[in-house]
Amino acid sequence: MTHPAEETADPTGQGPTAPGAHSSGLGSHRRGGLTAEEVADRVARGRVNDVPVRSSRSVREIVRANVFTRFNAIIGIMFAIILVVGPIQDGLFGLVIVANTGIGIIQELRAKRTLDSLALIGEARPQVRRDGAARQIAVAEIVLDDTVLLGTGDKVVVDGLVTEADGLEIDESLLTGEPDAVLKHPGDPVMSGSFVVAGAGAFTATKVGRQAYAAQLAEEASRFTLVRSELRSGIDSILRFITYLLVPAAIGLIVSQLAVERHDWREAVRRMVAGIVPMVPEGLVLLTSVAFAIGVVRLGRRKCLVQELPAIEGLARVDTVCLDKTGTLTEGGMDVVELRPLAPSAAAPSTSAPGTAAPGTSAPDESRLWRAPAEPAALQQALGAMGRADARPNPSMRAVIDAYGTPDGEDGWRVLEAVPFSSARKWSGVQFLEPQGTEASWLLGAPDVLLPADHPALDEVDELGAKGLRVLLLGRSPLPLDAPDPAGRLDPLALVVLQQRLREDASATLRYFESQRVEAKVISGDSAVSVGAVASHLGLPGAEHPVDARTLPSGSAELAEVADRTTVFGRVTPQQKRDLVGALQERGRTVAMTGDGVNDVLALKDADIGVAMGSGSEATRAVAQIVLLDDRFATLPSVVAEGRRVIGNIERVAGLFLVKTVYSVLLALLVVSCHVPYPFLPRHSTVLSSLTIGIPAFFLALAPNNERARTGFVRRVLRLAVPGGVIAGTATFTAYMLARADHATDLKADTSVATLTLFLVAMWVLAMVARPYNWWRLTLIGTMAAAFALVLWVPWLSDFFQLSLVGTRDPFVGVGIAVTAGVLLEVVWRFVVRRTDGP
Repeated sequence: MTHPAEETADPTGQGPTAPGAHSSGLGSHRRGGLTAEEVADRVARGRVNDVPVRSSRSVREIVRANVFTRFNAIIGIMFAIILVVGPIQDGLFGLVIVANTGIGIIQELRAKRTLDSLALIGEARPQVRRDGAARQIAVAEIVLDDTVLLGTGDKVVVDGLVTEADGLEIDESLLTGEPDAVLKHPGDPVMSGSFVVAGAGAFTATKVGRQAYAAQLAEEASRFTLVRSELRSGIDSILRFITYLLVPAAIGLIVSQLAVERHDWREAVRRMVAGIVPMVPEGLVLLTSVAFAIGVVRLGRRKCLVQELPAIEGLARVDTVCLDKTGTLTEGGMDVVELRPLAPSAAAPSTSAPGTAAPGTSAPDESRLWRAPAEPAALQQALGAMGRADARPNPSMRAVIDAYGTPDGEDGWRVLEAVPFSSARKWSGVQFLEPQGTEASWLLGAPDVLLPADHPALDEVDELGAKGLRVLLLGRSPLPLDAPDPAGRLDPLALVVLQQRLREDASATLRYFESQRVEAKVISGDSAVSVGAVASHLGLPGAEHPVDARTLPSGSAELAEVADRTTVFGRVTPQQKRDLVGALQERGRTVAMTGDGVNDVLALKDADIGVAMGSGSEATRAVAQIVLLDDRFATLPSVVAEGRRVIGNIERVAGLFLVKTVYSVLLALLVVSCHVPYPFLPRHSTVLSSLTIGIPAFFLALAPNNERARTGFVRRVLRLAVPGGVIAGTATFTAYMLARADHATDLKADTSVATLTLFLVAMWVLAMVARPYNWWRLTLIGTMAAAFALVLWVPWLSDFFQLSLVGTRDPFVGVGIAVTAGVLLEVVWRFVVRRTDGP
């Protein structure tokens, strides 16, 4: 592979020299690069680019985080006890541990594999000059003082100082947010994370490994943080409170059951476990993981990678979205929005002094010059011909080619000489033999450079620039391109008006957030005027008053005030992005940050939810919780909608699980105080939980739900859970004690009545939670009732679960008690829950 900087060989043997390269004047720079011995010495001293690739948590961290949880500890201990005392059918609840842990591990490993593959695909293979020859090596093999070669499209992988430059222009937008390329000269610094957009050159590596700029940002952001999840923290709070109850409840149950079951300590232990396990809402933890995992799969079909399950919930709760303009609202590239011919007065020849033809050339005969009329057709032909003559078009010229280029080029314009765009000149030019047979130079570039300061066309340029548009001047000169000043006798013919290419879906996405009362703020490293213009074009409220971040106050309180009331920020540094996110969080906002560059890493990490573009830097993908693999900003509404579905449904079914927790605690207290056998075995709790909570909750959790996410999850679910659990527990214990009064020696019959009563009350709770009804919800309720009837009436099932209803009196009493409890539940639902429900 031949590198652009190596195209011209150096006959001295001291290493190739790029055409037109400047001498750096750096004493340490040698044209031949390092020798093999020098490289080996630096490797031995550790001066190598040894930044570890870390795209996510390690496999060990993922497994440990999902295995060692409070929930697994509680259920695991109970399961181990059942394995000792048996039988195994009383330990069916232990399968929840495997399912819950497996879902979490598999999902995170899937995200890790995707990220690792993205990092591998995007890994650069730079060229370095060693022993006078260019060779391609891995990024990790670069050592301090290496001479790294650069060509168009190459990525700068370490920090350094430019030693050779031939029109070298570097895009540092991923670091600074500034979209314009920077012209580099020998001695200028280059930073890792930037890339070459034009020209060629070389630089000496001055900082490698963790000392490089991009690596420092990535290192600071590499400490893995979990998404703040109200669902997860609420469930953890419930589990923590239950943990405090378990120890005294277990001690009380085991003592009371040993006193009752003196002849069988194993039976006493089984009934103690039967009383403890239902207190833990194990199905709620599992169902939350399942709902999130299914949401992740759905979003994956939309090319959205969710790295953490609760991230879906986090974005659904967001009330402020901070957007980086470049790569989020805009795409790479520009579009021509207008070709504005200049009026005859503005198109008059410049009064600048005419240039002199270079030696060996002759100025065109002005009597033969074609005076181009300012007609759009002729101007478009000239622009198209200029585009074809540019071998390495920059984004502006690419927009011209897209608008006016013709594939065949058979329009009579013959290229005599071409000069590519340079940031130093601020223009590009082509000398043509025009269709009319005349010769002329056509220039396209910055109006303030090509026009005198008092030219009237500059007023138009200023007006367009204030709208965030980029303006180029198209002019025609009789002087050749090799003249000292080809623009000296320029006839300005038209203004080419360009704008950054907006994402087609950006406007609709902003409208969606506005309709959902989610405030969008644009935080960019580009100029405030340009950012404000883009945001205004997309219809973002408040975009007409952009703020230059260089004027932001330093105090946290003042910054929070400005951040709260301002919509658009420009010239924002990476640290200021982070500070603005923190200031909004201080105001009580839940903040999501989107971005694609290294300059967004710190803000992405500190935001409540970080959203990275799949084509962005490795560092942004590593710290973000959500990665848009196809870079489609329009995917975000789908993530919000999916999160709201998950949150709304989990909150809906959480009441079912917590009702079970409350009635289990109440039953344990009543059993201990009354010194009676606990009414259930673990297998009874399993069948009750499965039919009235677990299975129906799974389907309810996957149903459509567009309710807006609200805070106060625990408070709202407890409004139903506490009174519902008290009613269910009281009804069950009442039916149990009445049955014992009839046949105190037949524990199986007493348990069967208690199980029937509790099933009916729990089904009533399910029927309330499932409202409003439709065909599949009614079918679900009916199926669960039919399944319980099979358990009671199919002999081998009733034997397996040790259920047998004796006579008719006690079962009918249980049904009557359950109906009474259902009426009380309706009263609670209508006059307590609904009347006090609020945001």
